[in-house]
Amino acid sequence: MGTVTSEPTTADSPPPDGGRTPGSSRLGGRLSRLYGPLLAFLVTSGAFCAAWAARGSFPFGNTGRAINDQANQYVPFHRALWDLVHGQASGDVLFSWSGGFGQQFLSDYYTYLGNPFSWLAVLVPRAHVDLAVFAITPVTMGAAAALMTVYLGKLQPGPWWQRGVLGAVYGLCGWALSDASYIPMWLWGLVALPLLGIAVEWCLEQRRWPGVALFVALAWFGNFYTAMMATMAACVLLAVRLITLDLTGAQRLRALWRAASATAVGILLTLPLLLPSFLSSGAAQPTKAAAFDPVRIEVFLAGMLPATHLWGGRPRLYVASLGLILAGSFLFNTAIAKKTRLVWAAATLLVVASFQFPPTQYVWHGLAVPNGNPYREAFVFSGMVVIVAWLALANRPRPLHLALAAALLVTATFVLRRTDDFGGWTWPAVLGGGAVSLLALTLLALGERRRVLVPVAAALMVAVVFAESTVAAANADARRARERWAKPAATSSRSITEHWQAVRQVDGWPAYRTDPGAPQTSYNDGLALRAQGPQYYSSYLPEATYQALEPLGYGYKNDGRTFFGADNPVLDAIFSIGARVRPGATPGSWTATRSPAPPLVTLRPATPYTSPHPADSVYARQETVLGATVYEVPEVTRGGTATAQTYAAQCTPGSEAYWYSPELYGTLHAGATRRQLEDRMSGVLPLGPVPASGRLEVTVDTRTSGADAGAHPIGCLDRPALDAAVGHLTATGATKVTAGGHTVEATLPKGSTGTAVLAVTAVPGWQCSAPVRPFHGLLAVPLPPDTDKVSCTFTPKGLTPGLAAAVLALLTLLAVPLTHRLRRRRERG
Repeated sequence: MGTVTSEPTTADSPPPDGGRTPGSSRLGGRLSRLYGPLLAFLVTSGAFCAAWAARGSFPFGNTGRAINDQANQYVPFHRALWDLVHGQASGDVLFSWSGGFGQQFLSDYYTYLGNPFSWLAVLVPRAHVDLAVFAITPVTMGAAAALMTVYLGKLQPGPWWQRGVLGAVYGLCGWALSDASYIPMWLWGLVALPLLGIAVEWCLEQRRWPGVALFVALAWFGNFYTAMMATMAACVLLAVRLITLDLTGAQRLRALWRAASATAVGILLTLPLLLPSFLSSGAAQPTKAAAFDPVRIEVFLAGMLPATHLWGGRPRLYVASLGLILAGSFLFNTAIAKKTRLVWAAATLLVVASFQFPPTQYVWHGLAVPNGNPYREAFVFSGMVVIVAWLALANRPRPLHLALAAALLVTATFVLRRTDDFGGWTWPAVLGGGAVSLLALTLLALGERRRVLVPVAAALMVAVVFAESTVAAANADARRARERWAKPAATSSRSITEHWQAVRQVDGWPAYRTDPGAPQTSYNDGLALRAQGPQYYSSYLPEATYQALEPLGYGYKNDGRTFFGADNPVLDAIFSIGARVRPGATPGSWTATRSPAPPLVTLRPATPYTSPHPADSVYARQETVLGATVYEVPEVTRGGTATAQTYAAQCTPGSEAYWYSPELYGTLHAGATRRQLEDRMSGVLPLGPVPASGRLEVTVDTRTSGADAGAHPIGCLDRPALDAAVGHLTATGATKVTAGGHTVEATLPKGSTGTAVLAVTAVPGWQCSAPVRPFHGLLAVPLPPDTDKVSCTFTPKGLTPGLAAAVLALLTLLAVPLTHRLRRRRERG
């Protein structure tokens, strides 16, 4: 009784030692323990990089590597991290001025930069940060494989190379090769699962409680969603081990208490990141999340076949054929106790079944509707498959049982061959990879009598996992590229370099902002190019920012969580944009221009200004925030057809015409001007100068049914009036503005009265030298008498209580081993 090991056929087996070699020297023993993890790391990272090379992806070729959010979020956020570490950011870890006219950064850091390997990005020149981001994927996958190798050894001892091969099978699971391959923070969940598995074993061994808490904290520091999934998986592992181990009731209770208390302390250590992120999520612009719709059963089962990549957000549940054949032989292996086989098999089946049941699927996703890929917890099933595969391999499966499992795999593939989008490399992986895997395992079994066969079996096992996984990764990349959203984007080019240099030439923060302009390199060009425009894409974009920017004519998408720039001088004046970058005359070149801009902090009279133009016009809303009348908003005559709409209006000759039609998608023609309309993404667009006749004629070829440009799509800007308004705001505004990481301070002219308006959206977390009052969505501070300075500080909501909880957890973490040490000293004395 009391032995901490899987229930074996001999109940008095010693505790697992991770495959250590008895009698070896201390140094030699330590080095030998690294062989398995190192093998797993090299096979995993090598296979994934080989797939890159086979596809000709950057840096092994000219094909772009960044897919979807990797180009639009992860590379820009890692460039922001580089700026932060190197002291070149316009902000700090709490707040960033580079995007969205100033936004919180702590939640973004936790969500997009939480993978500890993200810090690799700060070790390279800024121009090569994208390459470092791509390298995070194979490094993280390799680390996960190495940790799984260690965990398998704690479950049951066995040869280091066998554990290393199966560790690689886990690191190269279908979820990692496809869904998570371009999402660095998701991949940390792949690391977290074996990390927490090791922590579970320590709880069962009743040792290293501080280490358990630190492992939990490390898992949760990486990414909330996948950490939660890995923690749930660890609960399953703990339950299985408590059932299958030969333990007393008291031992089980102590293990549960150690696990629960260490988990609580570990999560509390992450609360300075976790709580602000949770509150930021609650304050974010709402999105339309669809209900979870499970895929058909044949599609779900097909996702378990090696090298299978089906269209869209379908589950990638497979591991290499070697792992599947071993896992398939697990139930037949009589060297393993019947109870152990049944419990592990039942747990694995329950886990995978829970992916298809909406209530449990919501539990996996933190009681939320899965946003994006609905099967992001698939790596948990892959981990369970690899665990049972190891238990089978460690107990010497019979060749007959292995052949039966291989036959079942081929039969399942044949039955599922009619599944929608079935194809690619599935059959070669099943037949070729399966045959080599079966041969290797058979040779390994025969090697018990003929030791010369063991190295051959080892080489074959390594080779088949490497080759099959390389093919699977390349296949996933190729088949995913068929989908429009997955078109690779360039993150390094001569044009991007020149764009960056153009922004640097005119940077004047905080005296004025620089807008990086369009076309955009990414949805986060403010972060990517170290500019200060409105461009910003984050799951945490506040509802307050949306409510401030959308009425003014800025384009957006993703239900308002992505904002784009607008080439409009009135908006530039409102938000203190004094420099703008535009494409140059030659392709790939960029030019920068300067223009007068009010300071970041301006004064507005106590009596608010209201535009005389129709209130439903975007131009009237701009004027109201600016505080001056600068537009003509003419009546528009509409004609044409539903698909070829015409609009005519009369304006002052020489004024500058602008267009706004957030409901239309198509092509706009106005004289020589041609613009693409992308409904709400387009924002306010310049049409050019009004001709001498004063008549504006616009044609819109649209595919949008039942929609038009609205009552007032045209506004004609009076440039002298705007210049006068800018001059007035400059003369009465702040004489000096200092912007710190998450602070701003403005010196005002003596005798200033009214309201100080900061060109920052009034997001939650700002505290100023006087009570804050929103001004059309912007941050405003009413001025008490004799005020000549205004200062504001941003503190993320939840940071203070999060820090307090973390300090309490840290004290607990330190107190437990200290108390234990004092008790032992007292017992000795």
